[in-house]
Amino acid sequence: MNIRNQWPVLPIVAGLASGLLTGCGSETGDSAGEGSNVVVGMSDDVLATDPASGYDPGSWLLFNNVFQSLLSFPKGATEPQPEAAESCAFTDTQSSVYRCTLKDGLKFSNGDALTSEDVKFSFERMLKINDPDGPAIMFPTLDEVETPDEKTVVFHLNTSDATFPSKIASGAGSIVDHNEYDAGKLRKDGGAVGSGPYKLDSFDDGQAVFSVNENYKGTAKVSNTGVTLKFFDGDQTALKQAIQNEEVDIAYRGLTAGDVADMEKADDGTGTEVVEGSSAEVQHLVFNMDDPVAGKLGVRKAIAHLLDREALIKDVYQGTATPLYSIIPAGVAGHNTAFFDTYGARPSRSKAADALRADGITGKVKLTLWSTPSRYGPATDQELTAIAGQLNASGLFDADVKSVSFAQYEKDIAAGKYGVYVKGWVPDYPDADNFTAPFFGKGNVLGNNYDNDTITGTLIPSTAALTNRAATDKEFGELQDIVADELPVLPVWQAKQYAVAREGVYGLEYCLDASTVFRFWELSKDA
Repeated sequence: MNIRNQWPVLPIVAGLASGLLTGCGSETGDSAGEGSNVVVGMSDDVLATDPASGYDPGSWLLFNNVFQSLLSFPKGATEPQPEAAESCAFTDTQSSVYRCTLKDGLKFSNGDALTSEDVKFSFERMLKINDPDGPAIMFPTLDEVETPDEKTVVFHLNTSDATFPSKIASGAGSIVDHNEYDAGKLRKDGGAVGSGPYKLDSFDDGQAVFSVNENYKGTAKVSNTGVTLKFFDGDQTALKQAIQNEEVDIAYRGLTAGDVADMEKADDGTGTEVVEGSSAEVQHLVFNMDDPVAGKLGVRKAIAHLLDREALIKDVYQGTATPLYSIIPAGVAGHNTAFFDTYGARPSRSKAADALRADGITGKVKLTLWSTPSRYGPATDQELTAIAGQLNASGLFDADVKSVSFAQYEKDIAAGKYGVYVKGWVPDYPDADNFTAPFFGKGNVLGNNYDNDTITGTLIPSTAALTNRAATDKEFGELQDIVADELPVLPVWQAKQYAVAREGVYGLEYCLDASTVFRFWELSKDA
């Protein structure tokens, strides 16, 4: 997610592995609900209840459960499937006209009928409001939405975009009731009216309470009578204590690597279980290509040769992440191992020294690594300090670390003040396009002054035109090889996703995959 507004649980494993579970529940859904209410605790906040604004993990968690999209990602799947839609397809060979037919009998939680008018309203409203903290940035290709009748929606795109189905399957595709939302203003009352499996009954700083939506008609089969989401506002210690003291049934997003490691090592009989899932969250070191030091290819290559990912995973993240060797994470179609192939798995001082000499650099390289303390995980400062230590241990660098608040961090990056800095990325949708297109060209989210005409002019446009996503592997492979050679970014780790459940709580494994959809309806617990 466009460098999402909150940091993820922990760093991510090989997301979207081919062996993940598939299936999407009952086609008609089951809005009755069974079992008991489930209490989930997380240290993230929900920054918005209005889908035209929220673009952070907490908000999308709410959207994915309260609102429907035309398409959705079934548990463990990488291809979007119909949800509010009966069917969707491109109707032209250029992948620029996308037509969806809605299911019969769709209703919002307030009883209003959901028609094509609401779909058109939702997308046009999001683009009109264009909130800086919202998902409108995901739809630069959307030109016009037509509604030939109450059940038909036609999206006209201004260029080929085969990833459009994945985009509308995300939280950004949430459908709102046109009778309940202002076309030009965000909703500010903390309420939400959708047609998803759940209703939002109440929302405040401490918690959000959800009940089962009896009007829901879709693919989800609800396994509980409701969910209470408790917010711990970044307090990881309080979240750990809450799961241990049985104040919450599930601890999700916010436990430290040490907490997870401790709980995994705990003796049986503690009443908790650590559940590991896949994901596609990544973290990179980013190089400002205009910086007088980091802008030198020899410096960037030397850093790539000295980075010891395995040591970082062991010492900083205690095994809760995996080394990342390309900008497209493992398990996402199109991934290769370009950085492994180019720089190897183990550090090499001699190769680092050769890279510096080849660029005419003979003395120690003085360098500052810039960090921000919590946005990309609670161990970010520790990680950057460890990387600086690796560089200095080679005798080739004199590196230090400086950490600033995120607001200042973003301003300084935009002003070009940093040479090397850290960025994290949680995907909007599980496609290689979402790990590449936002990173390159004018206005890219990394802010590192990097551009490559082959990437932006040929490879990204050609992959965007292919509805057969498996056919993009060659182009994405070439793109990753270029990035490994030119080094505008250096991939560091791919996270694993963790949550902790109390004994007698079930279904959590279906909520932790690379789609980033936390499916309330899969959760159940013993009465």
